[in-house]
Amino acid sequence: MPAYRPTANCIWRSFRASSKKHLILNGSRGSGKSTLLSALFPQPMPGLTSYVVPEDGVYMKENLSGETVQIGRYQADAPGNTNKMQPVPEAFLTKGIEFLDMCIRQPSDWITIDETGYLEQTMPAYQEAISRLLAAKHVLLVVRKQKLPFLDSLCKRDDCFLVDLDKPYGDAFCIIMASGKSKRFGANKLLTDFYGKPLIAYAFDATEMLGQNRLVVTIHPEIAHICKKQNIPFLLHNLPDRNDMIRLGTGAIKNKASHCLFLPSDQPLVSRETIGALLFCAQNAPDTIWRTCDQNTAGSPVVFPSAYFDELSALPPKHGGNTVIQNHREHVKLLPVTQHYELADIDTPEDMQAMEVIAAHALAK
Repeated sequence: MPAYRPTANCIWRSFRASSKKHLILNGSRGSGKSTLLSALFPQPMPGLTSYVVPEDGVYMKENLSGETVQIGRYQADAPGNTNKMQPVPEAFLTKGIEFLDMCIRQPSDWITIDETGYLEQTMPAYQEAISRLLAAKHVLLVVRKQKLPFLDSLCKRDDCFLVDLDKPYGDAFCIIMASGKSKRFGANKLLTDFYGKPLIAYAFDATEMLGQNRLVVTIHPEIAHICKKQNIPFLLHNLPDRNDMIRLGTGAIKNKASHCLFLPSDQPLVSRETIGALLFCAQNAPDTIWRTCDQNTAGSPVVFPSAYFDELSALPPKHGGNTVIQNHREHVKLLPVTQHYELADIDTPEDMQAMEVIAAHALAK
């Protein structure tokens, strides 16, 4: 798991921005699926909950009535590599389908199912009942990480927003842009103390969940030295313009990344949660350029799919990623930030003083 685990609010923000109908939490045993479901829906919800009684069986409970049925039976003498927990077909075909049909009749817009796994794989009538439920309601599904056709088909549905808790950010990379000359600031602002640490440190903190899937592109040897001490990949160069920085960074990660988040290093109050939500949005809409916004005002950071890397590498002199955005406005979607100051950057000493007042409140929470 990443150092920063996705929060329920992070997932819900990205799901809402996606406009998809259903939410799937996918992952292996112990990945935190059920914990996140409880955080997303803290009140008892209509739906189904399955649980295991070791060396006995798997039980399915209808959440509101509490009625329970055994859907898996432990068979200690199962031969060879056969799974010792075997489905109970009559339970799926009677009570299981009955429970799902009860969910359809509930007035609630949302239904939760925790969890779906291999026992359902050989139950086509039960699978059809799940399809009816998905047509009728919004469903939060907890799905066990297994390579099985039925589970794969759920995770690949176009109307489902998938959160893979084993690898939540996929093959995303982040380029931290740290090549500005700070002319208006009068000194290297990225090395200037901001609320107790160098300004550049906030970009590192906000992207911590990506670990080595980050690249700091900088003209400053001092920043390269900080990166080396913290084991953060960096690219030190001496080229003058923004398009140079983008070309160098994109060229360095293009064969590794499915998409790339470009983060300015002078927005100290952009949150980890916003970074995570952007990356979830990108995972679920692989052809879309995602950027942050405050109300209707768009800003940075921005996530570009790999399909745009060649265009980013060929920007005209002194141009930035906004050129690509303007060329493909029909493929751009916006993720609202929770606080307007997340998009604020620091250009002058006065900006830094004003931002420190905001930080004193925001970072103390």
